[in-house]
Amino acid sequence: MPALWIAHVTVTDEAAYKKYAAGATEAIAAHGGTFIARGGRYVQLEGTDRPRNVVARFPDLETAEACYRSDAYQAALEHARGASQRELVIVETSE
Repeated sequence: MPALWIAHVTVTDEAAYKKYAAGATEAIAAHGGTFIARGGRYVQLEGTDRPRNVVARFPDLETAEACYRSDAYQAALEHARGASQRELVIVETSE
């Protein structure tokens, strides 16, 4: 079943986060991920407001997790650490 990678982010260092985004985009694409939402309009109804919301679709949960654990994504993630506050979850869809 497909899976969604859902991230809620507050960016605190734009320059560093741009480096993360470039590397993360490549890693996600290399694992068959496609973006279906990336920083668009949103309405915060509950929980912590994070002004950047990203949803990527992967072929399955295992591939999405493998992307996160990949060397390429972990290298990109180093730029996000200290440059953002984030939550990330992978959710299997019911399709």
